[in-house]
Amino acid sequence: MSKKLALALVLVGLAAACAKKEPEVAPIPVQPEPVFQGKYGAN
Repeated sequence: MSKKLALALVLVGLAAACAKKEPEVAPIPVQPEPVFQGKYGAN
């Protein structure tokens, strides 16, 4: 019984080790909101 359990754990470990890795997603940098400078810009 314990041999079957050990074999099952080894197989599960191998499957987890060989699983396809998820690519890391880079966080999007947060930019400040533009400041309103009047109807025609900074005049």
